[in-house]
Amino acid sequence: MPQLAGPNKALLSIIQAAGWPIWPLLVCSVVALALVIERLYNLRDALVTPPKLLEEVISVTRANLPGADVVNKLAENSVLGSVLAAGMRSVIADPRIAEAGLRQAFENAGRKAVHRLERYLNTLGTIATAAPLLGLFGTVVGMIEIFGSQSPGSGNNPQMLAHGISVALYNTAFGLLIAIPSLMFYRYFRGKVDGFQLTMELAAERLVPHLMRFVVRGTP
Repeated sequence: MPQLAGPNKALLSIIQAAGWPIWPLLVCSVVALALVIERLYNLRDALVTPPKLLEEVISVTRANLPGADVVNKLAENSVLGSVLAAGMRSVIADPRIAEAGLRQAFENAGRKAVHRLERYLNTLGTIATAAPLLGLFGTVVGMIEIFGSQSPGSGNNPQMLAHGISVALYNTAFGLLIAIPSLMFYRYFRGKVDGFQLTMELAAERLVPHLMRFVVRGTP
């Protein structure tokens, strides 16, 4: 373990030298890492929009609508499954439903699904925006402490002053180190959510005329 003692000790010394403003940045880094891992796991295609799910639903409902147990399993299958199941439940609950009502049911379910997919993204985006500002704040605090510790009557040591400024800049560097990957992952996740939303909209649009075949038409 001696080879790890050096880097660990150096990192600890940097954190101690940067002062208390670096602690909010450390909290942001831990939260951002946890959110990235959580979103990477929950925004997988298999959990959101399985590629063959729509075809399977159309095949199962080709002759008639399935029972409640099958619809419940579909809703638990994935996010897309919950949207498709919402439309099927609407037709089962109201056999005379109008096409506008069915589309509204799909739209409401889609909004809920997108809201679930966007969970924690605002927090990640806030960290990406706030981390550089927190780092800059820490640097300003460090600079104030450095120049405030210089007594007016005594001569200033340029080397000590330069070292103090470099230590104060640790906060800015650490803030950027957190913000850059956080912003990249935030944009990546936003793009995935937009893609999932489009896929669900197209799937619902395709399923509407298919489900309308089971609607009981009113007599003229």
